[in-house]
Amino acid sequence: MRKEKQYLLDEVENQISDSGSFVMISYSGLSANAVNGFRSSIRKKNGGVEFVKKRLLVKAAENLGFKLKLNDLPGHIGIVLAKQDPIEITKEVFNFHKDNKKNVEVVGGRIDGALVDGEQMKTLSQLPGKDEMRAQLLATLEAPLSQTLATMEALVTSVIYCLDNKAKQGEKN
Repeated sequence: MRKEKQYLLDEVENQISDSGSFVMISYSGLSANAVNGFRSSIRKKNGGVEFVKKRLLVKAAENLGFKLKLNDLPGHIGIVLAKQDPIEITKEVFNFHKDNKKNVEVVGGRIDGALVDGEQMKTLSQLPGKDEMRAQLLATLEAPLSQTLATMEALVTSVIYCLDNKAKQGEKN
């Protein structure tokens, strides 16, 4: 392998191993403005976009210990790397897909070490993100506590109201 190709292969391997999760897209006919907008929206989610040759991606995947088939990668291929939350990146990719249905197709990806196809990626994009799930968990844990607190507060205040009413009755007599 030529030195330049080996350098590109090493770079792709490093990016994939550093991120851990990625989404593969097949694209054609995208405008430069659309690509720049997509890159900036992915960058805001702490991710990255790389457009690579299919053979290079297949070789990098093989070197990293998972198998991609060249036949399963139609058209030009881009990988969207997720450095933190792969669900947020997947949602952003599908938002871009909605705006560019003719030009972009989600082929598959790798989430937490498991290879998934395009349909599974679509299902994952519909899940709530980490922050949403944390909020739901906190709300679930907080609800019984707040209800218990409200009940105890009602008991304490009812005793105070009873004593206050008794004192008012005593003043009238």
